[in-house]
Parts: sequence; C-alpha cells; structure tokens
Amino acid sequence: MLLLSNFGASALILAAIGIYGLMAYSVQQRTQEMGIRMALGADRGRIRSLVVWQGMRLAIVGAIVGLGAAFAVTRFIASFLFGVKPYDPIVFVTVPVVLSVVALLAVWLPATRASKLDPMESLRVE
Repeated sequence: MLLLSNFGASALILAAIGIYGLMAYSVQQRTQEMGIRMALGADRGRIRSLVVWQGMRLAIVGAIVGLGAAFAVTRFIASFLFGVKPYDPIVFVTVPVVLSVVALLAVWLPATRASKLDPMESLRVE
C-alpha cells in the first residue's frame, strides 16, 4: 500500500509539473497578446482569469475523460481483485476534486506572472 501511495503521489507531482510547464510556455508565447490586451484596457484580474480559465478548461476536460475511462474499466479491474467494489463513490468524487485543485495551483502561478506583465515591455519582446 505504501508503494502504491508513493507512485500515486509521484504521478500527482508529475501532473502538476506538466500542467505548470504547459501554462508557463503558453504565457510566454502569448506575451505580446497579453501586452496588447493590457494596453487596450484589460486589467490584471482579467488577464489572470483568462490564463486560469484556459488551463482549467484543459484540466476539467481531462477529468471528465478520465472519469469516463475509469467507469469503463472498473468492471474489468474488479474481476481481477477480490473484495473490490467496481463503483466507489468516494473515490470517483475525491480524485477529480484533488486533481482539479492541483491543476488550479499549477495554473495560478503562470496566471499571476502573466498579470504582472508590463504592457510596454511585453510589446517590445520579439
């Protein structure tokens, strides 16, 4: 059980690093766009919510696809394990919530960095 918990924690950390990396790269690629938005009057909160929504949309779609795949595979896995219920509502609620919170934390850092951009500096970046 300890080994499986360590593997699960490692997978969660790798997922958070992956989401953070993807969003940081996206923010870096869209620096000029965000600079233009801020120059035209978008406030920092709007830019932050734009980046958070972009990342969380991906995380929510991933959670839905994962839940669908988990429901499809549970019958198959339950036939291999003794005493395992195929549908455990606590697990099917807790796991997407935890993954969504981790995704939100991983998206929040690049979003905060994007909201602190100086419009003039970001327009000069090539």
